[in-house]
Order: sequence, then C-alpha cells, then structure tokens
Amino acid sequence: MIIDLPGTTTVDINSELVRIRKEGGVVTLGRVMTMVIDATDADAEEAIRTANVASREHPCRIIVLSPRNEGDHLDAQIRVGGDAGASEVVLLRPPASAMEHADTLVTPLLLPDAPIVAWWPSVVPLVPSATGLGAMAQRRITDTKGVSAPAAVLCSLSDGYRPGDTDLAWTRLTRWRALLASALDQVKDQRVSVARVHGDVNSPSILLFGAWLRRTLGCEFEATYDPEATGLLSVVLETPAGEIAIRRPDGHNATLSQPGQPDHTIALPSRSLGESLAEELRRMDDDPVYGEALHEIVHC
Repeated sequence: MIIDLPGTTTVDINSELVRIRKEGGVVTLGRVMTMVIDATDADAEEAIRTANVASREHPCRIIVLSPRNEGDHLDAQIRVGGDAGASEVVLLRPPASAMEHADTLVTPLLLPDAPIVAWWPSVVPLVPSATGLGAMAQRRITDTKGVSAPAAVLCSLSDGYRPGDTDLAWTRLTRWRALLASALDQVKDQRVSVARVHGDVNSPSILLFGAWLRRTLGCEFEATYDPEATGLLSVVLETPAGEIAIRRPDGHNATLSQPGQPDHTIALPSRSLGESLAEELRRMDDDPVYGEALHEIVHC
C-alpha cells in the first residue's frame, strides 16, 4: 500500500502512520530499528529497494530523505505491506534548503526506544558524526565505492572517525579477511613478508585491505590494478613456507592456494549492496578494526 501526502508536515505524517497501524493492523512493535537514508544525489528508489532487502533480516522503519530543488514545501509518501518488504517506508521530499536541518524532519518519525542507523548511499560526509543525522545515530554507514579520490576521502573519514562509523567498502572485505585468516592459521610459520592485492582501479576496498594487512601482519603491501576489473581479483601473502593466495578471476568462484596442500575451489561471489548493508545492520556496537584500518591509511 502506498499513500501520497503532498504538501504535508511531520505531524500529519506521524498521524497517518498511527492511523495505518490502528486500522490496517500494521505491526510497528516488531521493528528493531529506524534506518534513516540520506539519498541526496542518489536514486531514492534504488536505495529503498536495497534497504528492503536488508529489512528481511532486520525489520525496521525506513525514513528516506530525497531533496528536490524546486518548491518550498514537504511532500511525503508512506509505503507499507508488500510495497515495503519487512519494513515500513517513509519517503520525504523536502526542499534542498531544508537538508541543513534534516534531523528536525526525521526526529518526529523515529521509533521510540529503538536504535538509529544512518546510511549515505551516494554523498559521503567527511565527518559523518558531525551531521545532523549522524549525531543522532548509533551506527553511521557510508559507501566510498565510486568516489573519484578514494585515498583522500578515506583520509578525511579517518580524521573525523568516531565509534559507530563504518563504510561498505570495508564490509565487502569480510569474507576475504576471514578466508585469509583461516588459511594463515594452518601455516606453522605465519610471518608474512609482503601482501599483494589486485583488483579494480580506484578501489577503496583495496586501500582498506592493504591498511588492514599492514597493521595486522606487519608486512609490506603492493597493489596492482586492472581497468577492466570489477571488485577484488586476488590477494597473495608471501610466507616462508610459500604463497597463500585467493584468486577470483570471474567474480564468482575463487581458488585457494596454500603451501603443501592442493588448491581448493570455493564459492566467493561478489556481494550485493543489500547483502553488505544487512551485514552492517547485524551490529549496533563499534567496529574498532575498521577505525584502525582507516588510521593506518593515514600513517602508511
């Protein structure tokens, strides 16, 4: 069900949500959090579809801010039931000038006594916690994939890092990091002299991967790039016993090579945006390892 509310106020939106819950039996008490999405310069519908995928695992109220350049009034839309997945969606279309005080638009619509997650699918605030939305959120999720100068943006995020910050470029590394750690545990001499990562050009994930490897293993790091690639293609660790390598040339299946063992083929598909977002919603606590990787980028 979709309800349009042109020229409205947050008071009227909240009243409509209450009415829907009473008359339609929509269960808000089962929502575990409020997700606030700043869709400035982003495709709001794509952001909603992604959030709906994540909401299957984490039912929530989704509030989407999609500013427009014309008019000085607030338009809104409420989506529940089949149009909102396992969530209820409130799409707000304020004038662009109102985004300076976006937190005042969102506050009346927050679920009581529920954690707040802020997500920026496009524009990356260099100090997420200093924004109105970021200041009210327990978790702040950015996505540096696609930024024109990832190293500079990550350095700025490091300068402004606060507990609760994370980035989906880091989330995309989760399985790679877990596989490497497991493979290294099986080697008697775990000293690593150099780590080599190969993947797409201007990848913030590669920069974060290298920073994590340097900090964790105390090794040198080398990055090479393929302009035709999408995502990570390979990581190789040089150890006294030989190479530990994960190579994924096709973006789906990877070959794991370990000293003294036959190669293994493992499923390692590129993760969708919805899957990455869902992973970040599993935790409301800090991710200090991400903060340490950011710090390492600045001081490398």
